Order: sequence, then C-alpha cells, then structure tokens
Amino acid sequence: MADDLAQDSLMKAYMALDSFRSQSLFKTWIFRIAYTTFISSRCAVRPLEPIDAAVSVAGASRADDAFRNQALYAALQRLSEKERSAILLYYMQGYAVGEVAAITDSSEAAVKKLLSRGRSHLKDFLSE
Repeated sequence: MADDLAQDSLMKAYMALDSFRSQSLFKTWIFRIAYTTFISSRCAVRPLEPIDAAVSVAGASRADDAFRNQALYAALQRLSEKERSAILLYYMQGYAVGEVAAITDSSEAAVKKLLSRGRSHLKDFLSE
C-alpha cells in the first residue's frame, strides 16, 4: 500500500509539474501532493477492526522489544487525522512548524494549536 501511495504521489507530481511555482520549496510542494494523496486514500478505506482490538493487542506483555512502543502507536491512532499528521510531521519527521503548515495547508497558529492538543490527547490516552 505504501508503494502504491508513493507511486500515485509521484505520478500526480509529474503530471502537475508545470503548475509548480517557485514560491515555495520543491520539497514542500511534493510533500503536499503526497499528503493529499494519503488523506484521499485514507478517506476511501474503512478500518476492518475496531480500535479497541488494537489496544488489547498493544497492551499484551511480550518479551520482544519490538512491541515496546505499541501503546504509543495505539494512542496515535486515536488522534484526529489533523492532530496525528501534525505530530508525526513535526516530531517524527523533524519539519519546522512553518513547513508543517505548508504541507498541511494550514496556518502556523493552527499547527501550533494542533500540536498542543495532540500532545494533550496523547498524554491522556497514555495515562489510561
């Protein structure tokens, strides 16, 4: 699925290359295309399992260290799409607030609010 999304994003970028204006970085422009492609694909896909099933799997104790972050992943899945996108782009991918705003087509103030709310929700979800 990730390969399909990457291919779709690159095809859309290639087809729209003449619409690129040097008003922003090329990297920001292409990430915006990838972001909208991802959001469009997520809207079309409905989850098969309720989130409660994933939380019970994440809460199971395992000796394998590969599962140590499952509670965080489950908490991230409980965030809204906008909050999760802002959190992942800022903290996991290392983008600045301005870059996250450009990628998500939001204002910097909106991104800061999403980050604040996302952190608060994650704290609540992880303390449950």
